[in-house]
Amino acid sequence: MIPATRPVDREPDTASVCPVCLRRLDAWRVVRGDTVFLVKRCPEHGDFTAPVWRGQPDFSAWKRPKRPSAPRRAFTAVDRGCPFDCGLCPEHGQHTCTALIEVTARCDLGCPVCFASSGPGNATADPPLSRIAFLLDRVGQASGRCNLQISGGEPALRSDLPAIGEMAKARGFPFVQLNTNGLRLAADADFARSLAGGGFDSVFLQFDAVTDEAYRALRGRPLFDLKKRAVAAAVRAGLGVVLVPTVIPGINDGELGDIVRLALSFGPGVRGVHIQPAAAFGRHPWPGRDDRRLTLPEVMAALVRQSQGLLRLEDFHPPGCEHSLCSFSAVYQRTPSGGLTPAPKAGGCCDAAPAADPILAEEGARRAKAFTAKHWAAPGPDAAPAAPVDDFDRFLAKAATGGRFTLSGMAFMDAWTLDLERVRGCCIHEVSPEGLLIPFCLYNLSASDGRTLYRPQPGGHGRAGA
Repeated sequence: MIPATRPVDREPDTASVCPVCLRRLDAWRVVRGDTVFLVKRCPEHGDFTAPVWRGQPDFSAWKRPKRPSAPRRAFTAVDRGCPFDCGLCPEHGQHTCTALIEVTARCDLGCPVCFASSGPGNATADPPLSRIAFLLDRVGQASGRCNLQISGGEPALRSDLPAIGEMAKARGFPFVQLNTNGLRLAADADFARSLAGGGFDSVFLQFDAVTDEAYRALRGRPLFDLKKRAVAAAVRAGLGVVLVPTVIPGINDGELGDIVRLALSFGPGVRGVHIQPAAAFGRHPWPGRDDRRLTLPEVMAALVRQSQGLLRLEDFHPPGCEHSLCSFSAVYQRTPSGGLTPAPKAGGCCDAAPAADPILAEEGARRAKAFTAKHWAAPGPDAAPAAPVDDFDRFLAKAATGGRFTLSGMAFMDAWTLDLERVRGCCIHEVSPEGLLIPFCLYNLSASDGRTLYRPQPGGHGRAGA
């Protein structure tokens, strides 16, 4: 394949950063055959080219236009410009759909692909409950009652997780999800029940493969049986489960169809599969290597190819909340025979066909929060919601969501693929230790030498190039 070059006859399409020094650069999206490259030039470190879209659906047709709306409350002012003023600043164009709060930097695995570089050797003290309460309050001030994901490190290493869930629910957060590797769920029979009784609705479970060979490569040890036990424990406790594969070509990209079929075999307690192609940040062994990248069309094509007729390419559609180029999703209804059929349109964020007019970003976030809370929590009897309600809430109350199954994927951006147009449309925000809300990809962004822009590092802070 001939690499793309920087156009000299047109204005830049967006802005990005240099993977070496993280300075802001003009950037272009350049089409070569069925591949779209992000191209940029640093005056000090030269040209950089990375693929961001390979294959079908067609890049030009993958759109879901939105009208930006400012954050409810901005904690930082515009000074140097994106990406250096984040917190969120007043120029951010999307409200928070999901806020991630990291409650520990410790982990009982040392995964080679960890975006947070967590592991057993991390001695950083866990934030006390009083600090987590402060962070929850900051999210409420900035974004209102969005969905929450409690993350790490491995948050299951904390003994007070139920108290964290209870604090979140006491503040009115409607959907609280645990991001976990599942080791404690598999080993501790009471742990899942304590989560369900402590305010947690769902488990976002690291689940990369159906073979131990892939786990050895991605996680450093065989884990397949343990992962299945973790799923069973969470489902028994009444928690919704979403399986989350981190995918790298040549390691586990050939197991996506098997993961979907296994997810269906667990029954309606497994609410879906959310696929995350690995990005080059955190503890990554392959900075800038294009043969280690998977773009969204390649993931969709692999799912269809491996599904044995279960899925179709036309099932997938752009998101209604975050930027169109960030993700895909499809919503299915389980059939009595164990198959899937596309679910009826919901009139909301996850319809296959976008509305005729661009949706207001705030409304897209509202619908996405409601959809996620309804579809990723454990299945239960459909009940009428408490007043007040609107047409979308009424639809969700009537829809038989217990038999739904969601299939989605998200392409995180690293220093090679960072597109600041996409960043300004981000709805998934990490909460920094200081209580600032920062788009996920910016918070985890790292230069080629491992320096970070926002994520604190042992012995100091990020802010490389700031």
